[in-house]
Amino acid sequence: MAVKQGVQLAVISLLASVAIAQTSAAQVPGVTADTIRIGSFGALTGPGYLYGKLPMNGIEAVFDEVNAAGGVNGRKLQLVREDDRCDPAAAIGAVKKLISEDNVFALIGGGCSNATFAARDALDEAKIPLVVMASVHDGITTPVSPTIFSAALTSTIESEAQLLYAISQKAKRIAVISMRDAWGRARYTPLMEAFKKRGITPVADEEMAPDANDATAQVLRLKAANADAVLIVLYPKPAAIFMRDAQKLGYKPLAIGQTGIADPAAFEEQVGSPGATALFRTISMVRYTPEDPAMDKWRKAIETKFSGDRLSVFNLFGIGSAQVMVEALKRAGRDLTREKLVAALNHLTNFPTDVYGAGITCTETDHRCNKAPVWIAKEPGKPVRVLEVTKVE
Repeated sequence: MAVKQGVQLAVISLLASVAIAQTSAAQVPGVTADTIRIGSFGALTGPGYLYGKLPMNGIEAVFDEVNAAGGVNGRKLQLVREDDRCDPAAAIGAVKKLISEDNVFALIGGGCSNATFAARDALDEAKIPLVVMASVHDGITTPVSPTIFSAALTSTIESEAQLLYAISQKAKRIAVISMRDAWGRARYTPLMEAFKKRGITPVADEEMAPDANDATAQVLRLKAANADAVLIVLYPKPAAIFMRDAQKLGYKPLAIGQTGIADPAAFEEQVGSPGATALFRTISMVRYTPEDPAMDKWRKAIETKFSGDRLSVFNLFGIGSAQVMVEALKRAGRDLTREKLVAALNHLTNFPTDVYGAGITCTETDHRCNKAPVWIAKEPGKPVRVLEVTKVE
């Protein structure tokens, strides 16, 4: 009789433990006994889909791999997508829906910078962890938000890297050509600060409008200044006009871009003048091109899951940011809370992913976790190639 009662008590105790565990999980948004729901926001439609839909496809490829191996601490990952159309108001709405209606645990998202920046207040208010996948706006992570971490580069890091790269290439007379709209100033201002910090004065400082159709005057002034390197803070269209006119006028400096011109092959076509981009270098967030054999696994995953798609650099943005989230979820443990996830993110140190230029490091005082811009180039008639990595402190 005593043995029977002991068995009954043991069963009751076990059932109670399971019930408590299930209740505990149920009290954490987006977490059940066997699933973790992660939200993502970005453009699923329109031209901005490159920075939204394609990274999300990369996230989903990582989740599929993790789930096939048993999930994270016994739970499978589910991705919930929302379209923000690269529109600030839509981004705010998408974030609020993911939090209040879709009841997600955390977020990996943020494609278009201005849209993501607009959603910061809503994110801060909800205290929901976010790993930024593509947006570069400094204001998303600076000043530090307790729960927002960026696996993407930021505009300040890119601007500093432009100057560091010029110096590393032995440039002696460095100039700048930039737009001065909101996007341009977000890069131009920290670039000028980087010059000042190193006691360097640009030999020329030129401005171009986003809708400019001619750069003759700017090219002539840069040429007269004998600038041997030009740091380009322009959208692809005005940058293409500058490169075309520079070649036309016989001016061939080292031309140094940033992630606003992330595809050297497409840029070469846009310039439309053979050889004009031979000395053009630009920044990528990732250390591989989609054609690299090191990406074979991810190429197969993307092209199998998303019929008709080809692996792109934008998929790689999602792959890297998803691997950061997965690692933090693993470290947060089975007894998962948002606070534990934030703590795990805050202690990532030199975490290696399959795609970024260097390890990811986040601290409590700096959530710009990727500080390793990768330099890429395309020589005429050849594929895009990776040159080197600049680590920004």
